[in-house]
Amino acid sequence: MHAFDQFITLFTDTPFVLENGRSLSSVSVCYQTYGVLNSDKSNAILLCHALTGSAHAAFENESGEKGWWFDYIGPNKAIDTNRFFVICTNSLGSCYGTTGPDSINPDTQQKYGTDFPIITISDMVHLQFTLIQHFGIPSLFAVIGGSMGGMQALKWSLLYPNHVQHCVPIATTATVSPQVIAFDAVGRHAIVSDSNWEKGFYGSDSSPKEGLTVARMIGHITYLSNESMKSKFGRNLQKKDTYDYTFDVEFQIESYLKYQGDKFVSRFDPNTYLYLTKAISYFDLTHQNISLEQSFRDVSSRFLLISIKSDWLYPPQQMKEIVKALMRTNKNVSYIELNSDNGHDAFLMPNDQLSDTLNHFLENR
Repeated sequence: MHAFDQFITLFTDTPFVLENGRSLSSVSVCYQTYGVLNSDKSNAILLCHALTGSAHAAFENESGEKGWWFDYIGPNKAIDTNRFFVICTNSLGSCYGTTGPDSINPDTQQKYGTDFPIITISDMVHLQFTLIQHFGIPSLFAVIGGSMGGMQALKWSLLYPNHVQHCVPIATTATVSPQVIAFDAVGRHAIVSDSNWEKGFYGSDSSPKEGLTVARMIGHITYLSNESMKSKFGRNLQKKDTYDYTFDVEFQIESYLKYQGDKFVSRFDPNTYLYLTKAISYFDLTHQNISLEQSFRDVSSRFLLISIKSDWLYPPQQMKEIVKALMRTNKNVSYIELNSDNGHDAFLMPNDQLSDTLNHFLENR
């Protein structure tokens, strides 16, 4: 089975109004689907991707590249496409097909660049809801997402409580911590300080690649754990036995991070990184001094929250705070902590515990 991007243009008659009051005259949404929507449209699952993800979540594309959750979606897998119709959209503001700063502004016929309005997680969810309405789906069987996708899943349960039966946030938080805001701010600073940034109106041949490389290196550190770095790299040197006593790359972990940064530049837009990390920084379910309990007062979903033991970006304690708030408001909630040393990125890797947990939760409604 192969995966193909599909596109739809929404808000062609009326503008898409954003949380900050600005608007977009039209929005193109890139999405992929897997499985078959049943006759009463009751088997749909919306999958929300992480910061740098795309709509390609499952199967292989024409180039043979596997989707980012290939191990979890498909016939007889944790999310069984023999039973479920799975939709994965590329988030608003991303650079993989859905309208964002790398898209063409219909008013100028040039890329939006930093003329693109600031967006929030709520804006991403409102756009997804419009797509779900286009499919004529009255209620989603489940919304599932990890990291930034988990924030979207939580927002779905709050913004559209009557349209989400099951909510599965993975490796995420209810309120982005000052530490995460700080890491993202440093990454954005690296990009805007690059001499090629040109206030966001850079050309395709002169983009702020060095700044984005540094931003990715910083971000990637937060996706790992001390245990995984120690196990994989330790203090090993790269292709040598003795120190050079220079500022060149010497340690394997240095080389790995540089490789990840360079590879990222070839597939991601710097402005997109700015916009999506800013949206993450704004995420706070206790905004305007309301408690988590008050936030979850009207939700009706059945929840499964999944954290990762070694995740220090969004540590288990933050997920447990959500669990406690849901329990205090008498909501149906289950919780599991994955026993993995792979850090935040563990939910993107093959994991039997995660697969079994998802399968059991979705099968036993």
